[in-house]
Amino acid sequence: MARISGVTIPTDKQIQIALTYVYGIGTTTSQAILAKAKLDPTVRVKDLTDSEIQKIQDVINTDYTVEGDLQRIVVANVKRLKDINAYRGLRHKASLPSRGQRTRTNARTRRGKKVTVGGTKKKAPAKT
Repeated sequence: MARISGVTIPTDKQIQIALTYVYGIGTTTSQAILAKAKLDPTVRVKDLTDSEIQKIQDVINTDYTVEGDLQRIVVANVKRLKDINAYRGLRHKASLPSRGQRTRTNARTRRGKKVTVGGTKKKAPAKT
């Protein structure tokens, strides 16, 4: 059970895939980290030695911002946009897409479950 940057990575996967479980590390970054650490990307996590895991951890600590630090930076950037009332900040406040996508249709992931507006049809008089 290997822990890298506070994340327990899966032991049965190849190291190049397992590193992507860390927030802020994707496939390309994972391959770059392994190249710097001079490790084979196809070796399984369970087959790594402690020294190899330490090499990976050292490369990540020196060259990359991951996990909690990265999340704090992203939240701070969005907060700054909201505070200065930038267009993108206003879109974030309204929970709408901020990168120019259409919202007449689609955008369900961002806007949430569809809410049907009812009560627009006139009610028929009740018979007594």
